[in-house]
Amino acid sequence: MKIDVLLGLQWGDEGKGKIVDVLTPKYDIIARFQGGPNAGHTLEFNEIKHVLHTIPSGIFRENSINIIGNGVVIDPVILLEEIIKAEKIGAKIKSNLLISKKATLIMPTHRLLDHAYEKAKGNDKIGTTNKGIGPAYTDKIARMSLKIGDIFKNNFKEKYNIAKEYHLKLLKTFDYLEIEENYEKKWFEAIKLLEGYQCIDSEIFINNSILENKKILAEGAQGTMLDIDFGTYPFVTSSNTITCGVCSGLGVAPQKIGEVFGICKAYCTRVGSGPFPTKLTNETGKKMQDQGHEFGSTTGRPRDCGWLDLVALKYAIMIDGVTQLILTKVDVLNNFDIIKVGIAYKVNNEILDHFPYELNDDVEVVYKEFKGWNCELENCKSFVDLPIELKKYLQFIESETKVMVKYLSVGADRKQTIELNRNGKLTDEE
Repeated sequence: MKIDVLLGLQWGDEGKGKIVDVLTPKYDIIARFQGGPNAGHTLEFNEIKHVLHTIPSGIFRENSINIIGNGVVIDPVILLEEIIKAEKIGAKIKSNLLISKKATLIMPTHRLLDHAYEKAKGNDKIGTTNKGIGPAYTDKIARMSLKIGDIFKNNFKEKYNIAKEYHLKLLKTFDYLEIEENYEKKWFEAIKLLEGYQCIDSEIFINNSILENKKILAEGAQGTMLDIDFGTYPFVTSSNTITCGVCSGLGVAPQKIGEVFGICKAYCTRVGSGPFPTKLTNETGKKMQDQGHEFGSTTGRPRDCGWLDLVALKYAIMIDGVTQLILTKVDVLNNFDIIKVGIAYKVNNEILDHFPYELNDDVEVVYKEFKGWNCELENCKSFVDLPIELKKYLQFIESETKVMVKYLSVGADRKQTIELNRNGKLTDEE
């Protein structure tokens, strides 16, 4: 048995939470492998919307074990709030949630450092969520971080105070000392309560589960184009959001990777700063934003919207080794007469069909136009039921990426998902 992987192929917000929830009945274990509470995975069922930040998105399925892996950074306050909300609506956290002892703790001073670093950047701000993610990963690389396993040690408070004093010295150099004493109190209260949950050697558990032929799905956060190495640096997150991140974030060997489900929207969005070649600043972009309810589930910030970018998508598919595509928010484009797809970039009069080292405001996008389907999709249950215009749109994406679209998401609810069973063929005859 191998680990399947589900991750985003754009700048995050692709709908990973919903799709993990939909796929979970096919798996025994769901495992988050990177990121922290800067992620916002939205699930909707029974007419209720749920937003998860740290807990894997399979937690509301009664028979699935959910693991927060070693590659995740955890704010105990946010995790505890999330646990309480999930338990109130029936999630079996005590029995179904396992936390890696090697997962990194986000300290209250990491949040302050996040604010200070962002403020120091002036006009070159990244657009961080100010949750302390970057500073927590910085300490991890500097070999100074606290881990979940440390909370069970007698010298935990001593290690905490050493790290805190170091952070305070750094903050003084930025002339930033807005101490959150109340948050620190809540942080230690949350730490005490987390001692009552299952903290494990997750890499041992996962590899033993593979040997026992358990079906495992690794859940990513953010998106490929925000990867620390291969994203639009420096406007990226602080972890490896790509398939290789599963190996380091869960402790599994590369040959244990199975299917790679790559999720992308039928269009593109981005929140915060950074390059966005197909971004629309006109009424069409505003229409996408309104119909797609494109506001961040973690920050509430509006997301910029634009047409699907095939150059960036093919790059992400290459980096991740995607074997199956999942296209989300297709219904947002139901009422567009013309739908465009970016197929190349034009930089200094040169046509580029690959993603370059650097993108700036001078890039022009070469588009291909498609006729919109201009109808609702709620009665569609299979590929055959889809309008011809949507079939052509899908077939073009498949022909360009050489990857089959396996699922379509046509609404927020878990039931609004169409599985396209076409016997492994990239395209179907009309």
